[in-house]
Amino acid sequence: MAFFRWFVLLLLLGAAVLFAAFAVTGQARFKRWGLFILKWTLLGAFGFFGVLILQRIA
Repeated sequence: MAFFRWFVLLLLLGAAVLFAAFAVTGQARFKRWGLFILKWTLLGAFGFFGVLILQRIA
């Protein structure tokens, strides 16, 4: 479980770096990749923690 938390943190950090690169360069490809990584990271994290919550309830 600790591995997943670190993995999510690193992906969020990567998305932040891509957004910073977009802010500096203005190239839309950095923004696209940042949004792509952010979207799938959040979906995966919500799914993972949703399963943990359901396990606690059951």
